[in-house]
Amino acid sequence: MRSFSTDLTVGKFSEFKLPLKGMPVGIQDFEYHLGKQFFVDMESADIRGADLNVRLTVNHRNDCYDLAFAIDGEIVLMCDRCLDDMQFPVNAAYHIVVKYGEDYCDDSDDLLVIPESDNYLNVAYMVYDTVSLAIPIKHVHPQGQCNRAMSAMLKKHRARNVDDEDAGLEDGFADEMDSADDSGSAAATDPRWDELRKLSDNN
Repeated sequence: MRSFSTDLTVGKFSEFKLPLKGMPVGIQDFEYHLGKQFFVDMESADIRGADLNVRLTVNHRNDCYDLAFAIDGEIVLMCDRCLDDMQFPVNAAYHIVVKYGEDYCDDSDDLLVIPESDNYLNVAYMVYDTVSLAIPIKHVHPQGQCNRAMSAMLKKHRARNVDDEDAGLEDGFADEMDSADDSGSAAATDPRWDELRKLSDNN
């Protein structure tokens, strides 16, 4: 497996350049390993570490190149709840057909047209986008695995802002973690619902 080169004299992503015009007809396989440096070079704010394997299969037939990416491994993200690092598994795939034409055109999700003057195609950004799209909008530790000290501080801070629409949500998250580590305790409830139940009972 080839390692990613960070030698700026040859370009940060030179390893990902496919020599399309020099590629024989048929199927060619390429493998890459993505570590933290790849995402540092991509200036990614979300991905703080990585151990990913990328397999690219190129099927060159007639006047087109069929590219199929398969990516698996883990990346490191920041938990939205406690702000600690968390491991996130990635198992993603991407497919696109590349053809030569007069001008560059990426209007289609599954077809890329590149100018005849381009001898190479750099697939680094295709790989990066495939990984990025595999990340959910909200990423948090599994229940009970958050940093409890940070979660307690967050809960205390939220309690001072009762008008904050998200306060109840964050408190609920913290309560979930408390109850997850203490199976014998009663499930946490939202105090706003408790007050509503009291009013209902009085009526």
